[in-house]
Amino acid sequence: MTAWKIKGWCPGALRPMQSGDGLVTRIRPPQGRLTPTQAAAIARAAETHGNGIIDLSARANLQLRGVTEASHGPLIDDLRAQGLIDPDLATESLRNLIVTPFRDAETTALADSLTAALARLPRLPGKFGFALDTGPRPVLTGASADIRVERCVNGQLILRPDGHPTGQRVTDLGANAIALAEWFVANGGITDGRGRMAALIAKGSSPPGCTAPPADPFPIPQPGFHPDGALVALAFGQMRSATLRALAALDLEIRPTPWRMLLIVGATTLPTIPGLITDPSDPILRVTACTGAPGCPQALGDTRTLARHLAPHLAATQTLHISGCAKGCAHPGPAKITLTATGTGYDLIRNGTASDRPSLRDLTPDAIKDHLKARHAPPL
Repeated sequence: MTAWKIKGWCPGALRPMQSGDGLVTRIRPPQGRLTPTQAAAIARAAETHGNGIIDLSARANLQLRGVTEASHGPLIDDLRAQGLIDPDLATESLRNLIVTPFRDAETTALADSLTAALARLPRLPGKFGFALDTGPRPVLTGASADIRVERCVNGQLILRPDGHPTGQRVTDLGANAIALAEWFVANGGITDGRGRMAALIAKGSSPPGCTAPPADPFPIPQPGFHPDGALVALAFGQMRSATLRALAALDLEIRPTPWRMLLIVGATTLPTIPGLITDPSDPILRVTACTGAPGCPQALGDTRTLARHLAPHLAATQTLHISGCAKGCAHPGPAKITLTATGTGYDLIRNGTASDRPSLRDLTPDAIKDHLKARHAPPL
């Protein structure tokens, strides 16, 4: 049985996911960092073994699209040669860690410690993950994670279970993280192989010692200059291999982020590379759209061509979610305006999710555009 057919495993490099354009193979950059050599190798592998399209996920992972069963093995060999592949499925499943892209030497040392501890974790659900968010204030609050390493206002490290307002003070990061994961398992956090920390906390469970509040989070960063370098955005979190190859040629470290942006460490100028967005006011950044048809076999319509068609017609503060089906994978929560493909058009939902009752049904792209323009037109 091929790795991607094993029931219960989440998609990854060693267990790719079948999609409408072939297999999707995930790469978890070690501690969220890519050397220029690694970035160039990924770009080359995407062209050689896939269709040249690379996604940046909401968990700061890279995903190569268009891989085939025949090309998957050679792809893994090429990635393993660059230190980008875990030795086995179990190790890959455990190494589910997002590290803040804004880091210092202490954060790097903490990442080493936490990574080593992950190998000693109990068996956890495939999506169960950790966030190392150890700047002065959290920046990964919106990223998917179950156990968060953050700081109090006084700078002390805390371990906060997702969904809980306060955390435990850290005495030994590795040992404390393992103990909290064991608490999750012992208190019924897993059902039929699935489970998330926030769901367990929502039932009223609370780990002992959660008394320390985290510092107030920073807002999501925008494209532009930051103390560590330059943040550049990707429309819908997707780029062509040529874009990554050009970034690798800058000879600077690249840190993927969960905001569908890349941090170019040490950059003193904004790169002018096709496929990158450096203007934070670009309206395409206010549209969230899943892969859609034909890339996703569940999708009932196009999403991203429609998104590019509608983005220029959004009001300055307006956001939009376009989903290829009622699952709403790209934006599971409610949005001000959601468009859900139905196979015969698009349903429009206000202040709801992709599966909620629509206000308008079976709209055409032009009808949606007219609706958006009418809603933010100045009064007569």
